[in-house]
Amino acid sequence: MPKIDNIEETPNPNAVKFILKEPVTAGTTRSFHSAAEAAGDALAGPLFDVGDVSSVFYMDRMVTVEKTDEADWDDLLPRLAVPIRAAASVASNGGAAAPQPAGVGGPLGALMSDDPRLARINEILDEKVRPYLASDGGWLEVLSLNDKTLTIRYQGACGSCPSSLSGTLLGIEGLIRQEIDPDIEVIAV
Repeated sequence: MPKIDNIEETPNPNAVKFILKEPVTAGTTRSFHSAAEAAGDALAGPLFDVGDVSSVFYMDRMVTVEKTDEADWDDLLPRLAVPIRAAASVASNGGAAAPQPAGVGGPLGALMSDDPRLARINEILDEKVRPYLASDGGWLEVLSLNDKTLTIRYQGACGSCPSSLSGTLLGIEGLIRQEIDPDIEVIAV
């Protein structure tokens, strides 16, 4: 049962990040945008059952919950703490990763492809972008690289944060253009 070490605000006023003392995944990300998507997930399902939750993202020792606009954090935070504390940690599963239902990402930052540009893009993102997004309760998944178009998806607190879709996206595109190819366009979906 992971204990909550800290609760942190994020740049997204509708999202908070729970820092845990024990990991709930071992090298995978999990992202859910509805109770239906989360059905069958031992952590996200109960978080949606609390009510007033619009998305859940978690990886390793972090759980980010986004609330509906109408919900109040003072009321919601104590209710969210209950299923988080009740969740099984990776350590309590003998270190085995739980089965991966829908909404689950693979290894952190991974998208399988033979394109050497994609490997280098993920290295750059792992080194220069993802740690900062994770510190704000979010993440970035690379969906595809088709010719000169890189398609990404923000997760967690970054998924609906206005700065992700403006300043951060432009910064990522500038970094990729500088280090990989000056003609690559980055699109967030």
